[in-house]
Amino acid sequence: MMNLVFLGTSAGTPTKQRNVTALALEHGDDRGWYLFDCGEGTQHQLLHTRFSLSRLRGIFITHVHGDHTFGLPGLLASASMAGRTDPLPLIAPAPLKPFVELATGATQSRLSYELQFIPVDVDDFLWQDNDITVTTAELSHRVPCFAYRVTEKNLEKKLLTERLERDGIPAGPVWGQIHRGETVMLEDGRIIHSADYVAVTRQPRRIVVGGDNDKPELLRDTCVDAQLLIHEATYTQVVSDQVGPDPQHSSAAQVARFAQSVELPNLILTHFSSRYQFTHKNAPLIDEIEQEARQFYEGNLQLARDFAEFELRKDFSLIKTESSNVGNSVANNR
Repeated sequence: MMNLVFLGTSAGTPTKQRNVTALALEHGDDRGWYLFDCGEGTQHQLLHTRFSLSRLRGIFITHVHGDHTFGLPGLLASASMAGRTDPLPLIAPAPLKPFVELATGATQSRLSYELQFIPVDVDDFLWQDNDITVTTAELSHRVPCFAYRVTEKNLEKKLLTERLERDGIPAGPVWGQIHRGETVMLEDGRIIHSADYVAVTRQPRRIVVGGDNDKPELLRDTCVDAQLLIHEATYTQVVSDQVGPDPQHSSAAQVARFAQSVELPNLILTHFSSRYQFTHKNAPLIDEIEQEARQFYEGNLQLARDFAEFELRKDFSLIKTESSNVGNSVANNR
């Protein structure tokens, strides 16, 4: 499974209906998950989900702005108070390290685990664990900002039974050993190498999680062979033109045009300005962002809401799922 749960979708400041930026990615067989950005209130959002801080495998921060980072000190302290002992990687721009150290030090928050700070702003960045590989792309924003490209590892392998039968390798426990990747000696003395009789039959799923960015085209190379882009669409183009270039954010039209140009099959927009509402007679509506994007993008377009959950399936289709243990009671009141 490769599931995404949006914990916050507002840009800059929270609203009554939306928290600031955070995204959970669940992948693997042990309920392990990864956190991308950690705006203020993220740990409270997590209380409405199935995600445990003890199973958090890593935190990835796109940039140092507060709506992406102010939730870190509290979340790290809560993980400690919950009894976490496993080391926790924190992958982030280098300037974030003194902020975290100051916040935890000044409050005497003694962590019960090792916080492994890994700077992302280095050449040829690469991070991986047993389930995913992560690389980066530098974006265009007011501070150094990065997108993360996540590629799944350890794809399931198919046992090539026809080849086994052709080569006279009898069915039984030996086939299981070969499927598990073991090298086997047969009774007749032949050495059988697993790599000769198993094959990966599909491409890995790849997701690009963008940070704040006013030039989506910077992700052109990063999106090659990716099946999903998650990108900010802070404004519609009309509002973006009114605000001017200084905030360095993308409009829905910009992102949609880019996604169409690189033939991305799936696109999720998030990080909407707090001025956008779901229903309000005197404020712009989030529906306007969707309507603008659909003018330029023909693929599977989704707009994120807090606690919305999506699954990227092995056939690369993206579906919105309904989960009884991910914030439904909260989301239904929004």
